[in-house]
Amino acid sequence: MSKIGKISISIPEKVKVLLSGNNINIEGPLGKKSLNIDLEMFDLNINEGKEVSIKPKKISQLSKRLWGMNRSLINNAIIGTSSGYKKILELVGVGYRASLKGKQLNLQLGFSHDINFDIPEGIKLQVDKQTIITISGSDKQEVGMIASKIKSLRPPEPYKGKGIKEQGQYILRKEGKKK
Repeated sequence: MSKIGKISISIPEKVKVLLSGNNINIEGPLGKKSLNIDLEMFDLNINEGKEVSIKPKKISQLSKRLWGMNRSLINNAIIGTSSGYKKILELVGVGYRASLKGKQLNLQLGFSHDINFDIPEGIKLQVDKQTIITISGSDKQEVGMIASKIKSLRPPEPYKGKGIKEQGQYILRKEGKKK
């Protein structure tokens, strides 16, 4: 039995959840999201537009694995369309700066050239104090992917901690050379 799959998902007032065929359409103030669920394997119950629950029709190894994942995908879509997701990145290092130029994020990361990062549709970027980048959007996976791509441009190094890191991320520090 899936511990996560058993929990029913409460729907906020501003969000509408509709089932059409194998697709679940979720509409909220921050956008729309459509998910494809295998209804041959799972029963999906929407109780008066206030609660969603998912249960497998037949319990097998495969359905146990997919039960919690499908419940989490539905929950993430509901949270994303109602309140959205947000990640905050920090640039640590002398001369490391970020700025927005139209639909591109311009990064100065100590290389001989600037890096221009294209911002995809559905993602909002905001730069504060030239060293803090706020990434927000309604899709949890997309926000995480963009944050990961920006972090991979200059990962934090263990000696001085210079690089791009998430806010609150712990960097394992090493001791330098000894005389």
